[in-house]
Amino acid sequence: MSNRRLKVAVLVSGSGSNLQVMIDAMQAGTLPIDIIGVISNREDAYAVTRATTANIPVAVLSHAPSGKRMSIATFEKHALAQLEAWSPDLVVLAGFMRVLSAEFIHAVPCAMINLHPSLLPAYKGLDTHARVIRSGDKHHGCSVHLVTPELDAGQVLTQAWLSVDEHDTAESLGKRVQKLEHQLVPYTLELIAKGVLDLDVIMAGQIDGFVSLPYRLWLD
Repeated sequence: MSNRRLKVAVLVSGSGSNLQVMIDAMQAGTLPIDIIGVISNREDAYAVTRATTANIPVAVLSHAPSGKRMSIATFEKHALAQLEAWSPDLVVLAGFMRVLSAEFIHAVPCAMINLHPSLLPAYKGLDTHARVIRSGDKHHGCSVHLVTPELDAGQVLTQAWLSVDEHDTAESLGKRVQKLEHQLVPYTLELIAKGVLDLDVIMAGQIDGFVSLPYRLWLD
C-alpha cells in the first residue's frame, strides 16, 4: 500500500463543512493529505473563509472583470488553468453546485470525486432528502463517486448508510446524513491515499474481481 501524502484540490460553493473536516484531519495528522488549493464559484461561500483561515490557497471564480457572473465556460477555463498550476493528485467536489461539462471533466489532469447525499444510483440530482421521505424508503445515506459527464453516474467508491426514522423530516434527515458525510469523506480519502482504492485502475475498468465496490459504512 502507498504511504504518500495525497495532494488534494477542492471545489466548493457553500459553507464548506466537509472541507473543514478535511482541514481538521490534515492538521491533526490523522489523514495523509495536503489540501493544496480551494476553488470557489461563489465569493460569499463560507468555505473560502475556512480555507483562508487554514492558510490554504484560494481561487474565487465567481464574476468576470465586467462584474457579470461567470458563465460555466469561463469558470471552467480559469479553474482548469488553476488546477494545472497546482497539479493535484485528486480533485474533490465538496458541496460544489455547478454542473461541469464533459470537456472540463476529461481535461482535468487527475481523477475527480464527488460527494452526493443519497445512496446512488438512487436519487440522483437535487432534493434527495425530501424525495426519500416521500418515497417511504427505509434507508438513506451518502455516496462518494467518480465524476463523469453523466450527472451522478460515475463508479460509486464508498457509501454510508442509515435507517430512516418514521419521524424524520427532510430537514432532520439532511442533518443526519451530513453527519455521515463528515465520516465518509475522510474515510474515502484515506482509502485512496493508502492505495486501497486505486483510482487509475478503477477508471480504466480493471477492477479485480475480488474487490467489491462500493465500500460501505453502516452508521445509524
